[in-house]
Amino acid sequence: MKNVIITGTSRGIGFELAIAFAQAGHNVLGLSRNAEPIKKLGIKSLSAIAFDISKESDFHKLKSYLQEEFNHVDILINNAGFLVHEPFEKLTQDDFRQSYEVNVFGPVALIQEVLPFMNKNGHVVNISSMGGIQGSVKFPGLAAYSSSKGAILTLTELLAEEYKASGPTFNALALGAVQTEMFQEAFPDLKANCDPKDMASYIMEFALNGNQFYNGKILQVSNSTP
Repeated sequence: MKNVIITGTSRGIGFELAIAFAQAGHNVLGLSRNAEPIKKLGIKSLSAIAFDISKESDFHKLKSYLQEEFNHVDILINNAGFLVHEPFEKLTQDDFRQSYEVNVFGPVALIQEVLPFMNKNGHVVNISSMGGIQGSVKFPGLAAYSSSKGAILTLTELLAEEYKASGPTFNALALGAVQTEMFQEAFPDLKANCDPKDMASYIMEFALNGNQFYNGKILQVSNSTP
């Protein structure tokens, strides 16, 4: 049984991930601005905290929870994401700022907060995007989103090197299109050929076992373009 923290659990992949881990017998803490979707499930091993990854004050709530409920953390999945789809000339500084706050700075702060609770066998999984992969097909309107997702990939490689002797392990999954609410809101005319539940199943398996085979690696998880 693992102690697992997942961000962005109010909907989409994060919601399905939280359920999958809990149903598999693990203790799960879901972090999302809206904690109600998780709380309403009434699953004993699944807890949720109303948590804004861009607010420093919310990290105090997390630290208290970890000290009182988790004596250690086995898996951290940085799944929360912010996507704005606009032509570059219409993107504002706030668009870029929020993209990096949620997709980069938030995970940085969360990793720093959780690291003292993780040991050598811990696994940090950063959820990125195919748009952040160097040389991948790029799509207009995603300058803020894809550039921030590229940053988290480089961070993953750097942290794996820095902590390779002491642990935990750091890996990243660069996802292709998944039919989530966020994807539908950004691309209402497109249909992805992968659903959140199936992707959650893959991510859970990787989070549980991938650190036995990978460290500092970026795995592309896509059967389509994007």
